[in-house]
Amino acid sequence: MGTAQEAARQAERAAAVFEDAQKRAEEAFAPEEAEVKNLIEMMKEAKERVEEQRERFKLPKNTRYGDAPMTAYSRLARARTQAQVGAAAGYARSKIAQLQSALRQDPDNAERIRAAIGSLQKAVQRAGKKKRELQQEQLAERRRARAVMRKENGKAQRLRAELNRKRALRKVRESGYLRECEVDNRIQDQLQASRTELRLQMQQLTAAVAPQSPEMAAKLYTAQAGTPAAPAAGVDIQA
Repeated sequence: MGTAQEAARQAERAAAVFEDAQKRAEEAFAPEEAEVKNLIEMMKEAKERVEEQRERFKLPKNTRYGDAPMTAYSRLARARTQAQVGAAAGYARSKIAQLQSALRQDPDNAERIRAAIGSLQKAVQRAGKKKRELQQEQLAERRRARAVMRKENGKAQRLRAELNRKRALRKVRESGYLRECEVDNRIQDQLQASRTELRLQMQQLTAAVAPQSPEMAAKLYTAQAGTPAAPAAGVDIQA
């Protein structure tokens, strides 16, 4: 009987010692836990700010810089006269001026704007080439008409075949210009999206990662992972 009572008293004393040790441990780690929680809250706030910036950096629907080159090449492909070609070139020049102004107002999309300007400058050069080709086609048509009037049927047929061949090649080339612009437009959109995403990630890292001691970095990591933190100092390798 006495042995059982002594064992019960020892168990009560052990439980009291354990509760006291647990209470002291909780009091000792309370400031560090509060510090880790504060760091986690700071990271959440930084992430929210970055998300707000992400929304702000999104281009509005009317700021699609690749639309201008597509329209310019479409107009150039549809042009049948030198006057229409000149109008297409004039459109491209006006858009170049607008984009050069946008380059100063929207530096975040500078690379995308420069790519659109380069595509429009190509369109202006190609418009000049098409004008020259249309002039040559007009001269060839006049020679063919004279051959018909002179009853030189063989020569007229050769001139017509040559003229049709040149026109067909020009149309194929112009169709290729349009496809080239479309593909480049998609690539530039993807590149710009990647640049914007990288910029936002860098801002998030800058906002969230402050100079920390190795001990605090370990605590923050374990707090996020939900695993017990290992001792921060020293490495103990046991055989």
